[in-house]
Amino acid sequence: MSRKNHLCQLLVGVILLFSSSLFVVVGLADEGMWTFDNPPVKQLKERYGFTPTQEWLDHVRLASVRFMDGGSGSFVSPNGLVLTNHHVAMGQLQKISTAEKDYVATGFYAATPAEELKCPDLEVNVLISMEDVTQRVQSAVKEGMSEAEALKARRAEIAKIEKESLDKTGLRSNVISLYHGGEYWLYRYKKYTDVRLVMAPERQAAYFGGDSDNFTYPRYDLDMAFFRVYENGKPIKSEHYLKWNS
Repeated sequence: MSRKNHLCQLLVGVILLFSSSLFVVVGLADEGMWTFDNPPVKQLKERYGFTPTQEWLDHVRLASVRFMDGGSGSFVSPNGLVLTNHHVAMGQLQKISTAEKDYVATGFYAATPAEELKCPDLEVNVLISMEDVTQRVQSAVKEGMSEAEALKARRAEIAKIEKESLDKTGLRSNVISLYHGGEYWLYRYKKYTDVRLVMAPERQAAYFGGDSDNFTYPRYDLDMAFFRVYENGKPIKSEHYLKWNS
C-alpha cells in the first residue's frame, strides 16, 4: 500500500468519525439502542422513509467490531482498518509507550503498514451469528426450585450452551441476557488477536473539552484512533466495511 493511499484511508476514516458522531446523537435521542434481531423497522419507515433490509443489517453487523478491553469500532477499509474512539485506544497507547516515546502525549502515526505497532494483548471480535436460546435456558429451571437453585441451573445451562457452540464452530460463544432475563441469545464471534496501532492523535487534541463535550455535537476535538486487524501475519480482507457515501 502506498503512503498516499494509506493517508487517504485515514482521512476517509476521520470524515466517518464525525458523521457517525452525529448519527449516534440523533439515534440515542430518538429511538434508543436496538439489537440486530429487533430493529425499529416500523418507526424508521414512518419517520424517515427508510426500511433496513436484512442484507443491510448483516453488513453493518459484520462491519462492526468489539474491543475486548472495552469499546467498539468499525471497519473502514477492505484491508482491516478499524476506526474507534481515542479513549478506547488509551490503554494500548499506554502499554506500547516507552520512557523515550510517550504516545499518549505525542500521538502516533504509521506512515506505512510496516510501521504499525502490534498491541501486546488486544483482541477484537466480530459478531458472526446470533441464536435465540431463551427456551433452553429458562427450561433449565424446574418447578419448586429456590431462587438460588434457579440461578445455578441457568448458569449451568448457559455454560453448556457456550461450550457446545465453541466445540462445534470454533467461534467465541457468549450467551447474552437481554431485557432483565426475558430473553437469552447465543452470540458467536470471530476473534482476532493480531491488532496493530495505525494512528492516534496526542491526548490534548483527542480529549479537548473533556467528558462534558463527549456528549455534545458538534465536538471540537479528534476523539479517534485507527487500528488494523491482521491474521496469519497479513491484514485481513474485510469484505464488510463502512464507506463514505459520496
